[in-house]
Amino acid sequence: MADYGFNTLAVHAGAQPDPATGARATPIYQTTAFVFEDADHAAALFNLQIFGNIYSRIMNPTNAVLEERVAALENGRAGLSCASGHAAQLLVMHTLMAPGANIVAARQLYGGSVNQFSQGFAKFDWHVKWADTTDPDSFKGLIDENTKCLYAESIANPGGLITDIEALAKIAHDAGVPLVIDNTLATPYLIKPIDYGADIVIHSATKFLGGHGNSMAGVIVDGGKFDWGSGKFPSISEPNPSYHGMKMWETFGDMAFAITTRVLGLRDLGPSLSPMNAFLVLTGIETLPLRVQRHSDNALAVAKWLKANDKVDWVNYAGLPENPSYALHRKYCPKGAGSVFTFGLKGGYEAGIKLVNSVKLFSHLANIGDTRSLIIHPASTTHRQLSDEDRAKAGAGNDVVRLSIGIEDTADIIADLEQALA
Repeated sequence: MADYGFNTLAVHAGAQPDPATGARATPIYQTTAFVFEDADHAAALFNLQIFGNIYSRIMNPTNAVLEERVAALENGRAGLSCASGHAAQLLVMHTLMAPGANIVAARQLYGGSVNQFSQGFAKFDWHVKWADTTDPDSFKGLIDENTKCLYAESIANPGGLITDIEALAKIAHDAGVPLVIDNTLATPYLIKPIDYGADIVIHSATKFLGGHGNSMAGVIVDGGKFDWGSGKFPSISEPNPSYHGMKMWETFGDMAFAITTRVLGLRDLGPSLSPMNAFLVLTGIETLPLRVQRHSDNALAVAKWLKANDKVDWVNYAGLPENPSYALHRKYCPKGAGSVFTFGLKGGYEAGIKLVNSVKLFSHLANIGDTRSLIIHPASTTHRQLSDEDRAKAGAGNDVVRLSIGIEDTADIIADLEQALA
């Protein structure tokens, strides 16, 4: 469906009427396993000689529609769905990394990702070096012979910083490693990282893709353009003992990363996505362009209002002309700077806690990308596990309040903030 526009792809990509029943909506294939035609058919499936369904931990027809749809929206080659955004990061790194290897990552990441990279991955003997998204050259000096990828968010959570994806892609490719971009906050409606040189895109589909705060999911998209044949990524390029010495890169070409991550990572680690959640995310994606545009328009109006409020010390939203990311916003996502941004209250930590306790329309919870407006004080919640210094580096200092602006009437969102600040 490459010739269709974004809105059409959001509704139709990957989906066909059910051949057995004629159902127009994608059915929920709530089954653990699938019947083989005969012994030869089963053997061919297990040998990766043909594509098909074996077991829902590895693949499922409902999930397959979601994977194809997100890959189409991202202009990618193939997709893989899994249980959460964190599961997506784990699966990507399981394919790329080896004991003693490292990631060069932007330090302006979601606090949970900072913790996963620095603490959880250390148990696999995978390591992270922290660079500064505002200075792409800071990545270059950290790359060594054990570096397996560069990693950043297209729009950073919670600070709203926009990454210069083209600059990072050049640095990564000059070093012979892929660029991995978490595109959760932007969604492909605002930014398509693969178009700017990213090789792998990750989503916490729990957020804007699903969009309704009702289901956990993650999606990985393989851009299909990286040359995996250097020997630096043996899971992809070298003979694989799980499949009688098959070389994934040689066999599957531009789908090699996605297939390797499915048949080794998802198969062995097991963070599969339930078909029910895949169905819910698919339903959400049908309205993705409508929602994200509304989110962005509302967020810009709220940011302007906060900037003029005398109880607010600063507002960090890339859609404001004076913001350091404004030029990158105009380059990468001119339709809007997204829903999520931060601001600081003059009263600091205590004022932030008081604000989140005083809102009525906003929901105080640890999520973003909902149709509803959401608020959180990261220093006391999502980034609580970090030191004061690391919180500040991540854009989540003690005075920071994060908003995820919903699709309600703009006037009602502003009125709630006004009464809470009062």
